Amino acid sequence: MGRVQDKVVFITGAARGQGRAHAIRLAEEGADIIAVDICADIDTNPYPLARREDLDETVRLVEKAGRRAVARVADVRDAAALKSAVDDGVAAFGRLDAVVAQASIAPLGIDRGTQAFIDVVAVGCNGVVHAVQAALPYLTAGGSIIATGSIAALATATTDNPALGPGGLGYSFAKRTVASFIHDLGTVLMPHQIRVNAIHPANVNTAMLHNEAMYRAFRPDLEHPVREDAMPSFPATTGMGNPYVEPEDIADMVLFLVSDESKWVTGMQMRVDSGGYLKKRPQQPVF
Repeated sequence: MGRVQDKVVFITGAARGQGRAHAIRLAEEGADIIAVDICADIDTNPYPLARREDLDETVRLVEKAGRRAVARVADVRDAAALKSAVDDGVAAFGRLDAVVAQASIAPLGIDRGTQAFIDVVAVGCNGVVHAVQAALPYLTAGGSIIATGSIAALATATTDNPALGPGGLGYSFAKRTVASFIHDLGTVLMPHQIRVNAIHPANVNTAMLHNEAMYRAFRPDLEHPVREDAMPSFPATTGMGNPYVEPEDIADMVLFLVSDESKWVTGMQMRVDSGGYLKKRPQQPVF
């Protein structure tokens, strides 16, 4: 039996990157998946988002692992669309045990305009609330709510750098707000024995990291930096010398938080950041 055998998990942003890694890892350990993704671009975001064929590939990989998936194209900014997707999934599987609200964008760059601030907050913050709102009516004791934050939520001088424009500040704001939301929601849901936790990665090896806008954030001295230009600068965000963590590293933490192994773990800000937070903002000594 798997660590999450026969559980049903709702995942936003599931078409690729972290979302796909979570879906596969959970399926390998026995879970069925309700997967949603926008499968379209957002104008202010500087890199292409997933497509329907990406979402279909996530379904194929879940099924290859021996589990089932219900996939819907839905924008996390649309609360009604998320509710419909969850309703369809629960109708198919008969239950819901966890939600992983991890869809986000990173519209960095002063050229993205002020709308970038609104868009990243709407996706990375409001989208988390909408996902929880859609899932909560179905969650019971033992259920798990997980949101993806960022070390940008926990430390200054990250994406809130003015050189990264309104979208960078919006990203930091969204992730800070998610961290606070998870803390207070955990307080509210404690009496119901529903766990609520956030995961805060450093750089993750996905399309959000590997695009020219992000490369420029690390190499502002170059007009059109490429991956090879940025790679030597990536370890600046970690404490262990690695340039980034893998989506599967985050998926391992997601698996723990969905599983009953974490049945008494709630209200936590779990960092999978190779010491990036410690490097930027070490805890003060306690006397």
